[in-house]
Amino acid sequence: SGRLRGAMRCVKFLLFAFNFVFWLAGLAVITFGLWLRFGGVLGDLTSAEKSPESLYMGLYVLVGAGALMMTVGFFGCCGAAQESQCLLGVFFACLLVIFAAEVTAGVFAFIGKKVAVQEVQKIYHEAYDDYVDTGKSNKTLIQLHAALQCCGKESEVPVKSTCPEGIQLPKNCLNEIQNVINSNLRLVGIVGIGIAGITIFGMIFSMVLCCAIRNTRDVL
Repeated sequence: SGRLRGAMRCVKFLLFAFNFVFWLAGLAVITFGLWLRFGGVLGDLTSAEKSPESLYMGLYVLVGAGALMMTVGFFGCCGAAQESQCLLGVFFACLLVIFAAEVTAGVFAFIGKKVAVQEVQKIYHEAYDDYVDTGKSNKTLIQLHAALQCCGKESEVPVKSTCPEGIQLPKNCLNEIQNVINSNLRLVGIVGIGIAGITIFGMIFSMVLCCAIRNTRDVL
């Protein structure tokens, strides 16, 4: 019984440590998601007059997952402190949901890069053609050029007036769209798979502690 109690205290400590790390990871995911949405190049893309819904909706899902992680981390600590099998069971179920969501998000981030690139390139093609055909100022085109620090496709000449000021060697915007989205969604995929890996440890700790609590009560 003494050994069992000692083992249970050890698992409780590990679960507390896990939940603290999980809570910090949730905070990091929220910060990362908000930075992608409102800061950096991807933030500029999602704030453009025309931007694919899938791009910024995915970022909001990431922020939501971070908020859920912080909440689950807090209640996981409560379950461990009270040695409640019910709370630990809920904690395990929540981790399972987060695990499935993060794996799905990670896989879609890796697989869906091509679709996201095509959507943004389509928006650029439409804005580009509209400006070339009408000659009227196009807000979407100007926003995309400013966000990506690029100008035009093969040549910047047809849309020279919409180029960012001071740009020396204009880059091909279609290539820049692909590079920016690929690099950012790769990060989202890595974060998703990484968080899914962390949740596995939480599920293991909660199961072990739950079994230890049951065994201790059986002995008593």
